[in-house]
Amino acid sequence: MIIEASVALAVALGAFWTFSGNNEVCNEEWINFNTYRLKNDLETKLYGQHIAAEVILKTITGFMENKNPKKPLTLSFHGWTGTGKTFASQLIAENIYKKKMESSFLHLFSVTAHFPLKVHIDSYKTRLQEWIRGNVSICPRSMFIFDEMDKMPLELIDSIKPYLDFSDNLDGVSYRKAIFIFLSNAGGEMINEVTMKFWRDGKEREKIQLKDLETGLSQSVFNNKGSGFWHTSLIDKKLVDFFVPFLPLEYKHVIQCGLTEMDRQGLPRDNNAVKRMADDLIFFPKEERVFSDQGCKLIPNKLHFYI
Repeated sequence: MIIEASVALAVALGAFWTFSGNNEVCNEEWINFNTYRLKNDLETKLYGQHIAAEVILKTITGFMENKNPKKPLTLSFHGWTGTGKTFASQLIAENIYKKKMESSFLHLFSVTAHFPLKVHIDSYKTRLQEWIRGNVSICPRSMFIFDEMDKMPLELIDSIKPYLDFSDNLDGVSYRKAIFIFLSNAGGEMINEVTMKFWRDGKEREKIQLKDLETGLSQSVFNNKGSGFWHTSLIDKKLVDFFVPFLPLEYKHVIQCGLTEMDRQGLPRDNNAVKRMADDLIFFPKEERVFSDQGCKLIPNKLHFYI
């Protein structure tokens, strides 16, 4: 049991990208945000997410250009699997850090991988707080991404609350320049319902606005016992700046993802192969086949079968 606990805690402390002895320094040479580059990436690479693209561009730009923010920026991305939540967080990191996803100032946690055993929750809380405090001490412009937040224990979520609040410093450390991004499937059904209603009413997808979703989304997440956010102080104390909805992707977006994946793999574009793949994927409603059930998540592994 002692060995298991030690392994679990070691995993919990780790991030997917760690400092590897390079000369990365917490200064403008290595942290160089470019709003125009981020805008271009969101417009050309993030398909079907006009709400998320607008919120991300405005909030990240405003926060990074603010020399003295009052609190850390906290964004919560919600939507079904494959809609672009992880990809959007990667685009943010790539446009802030010179080393992009390999930056030692970027820290990604997967809840099921890093905090798997509820019996060690108290140790996880302590280690996670130490990890956040230690890394922000090294670089105030640190970014923390938590994947699978809908599976995160409530006690663990509440343990990071002090770092998201309006505080000049805690024990001599200021967290006001840090960015926290939460990724979650929670609220996905509500987002899909609103999107389908617009479609059934004959309204354009691009007419859906943040105000049509955000209030209902935060309430849905807060009151859903299946969500890691259920009745947490992060929502109760208004510490999440924006609940960002990711809409279900349509057939045309899946086609775009397929062609982009071919480019990424250095393959010649084959529209017919991508269409055959898209035709075999699951869409809903069942008869009309408008929205993709898995978004673009399965495309990288499925594509070669159709080439």
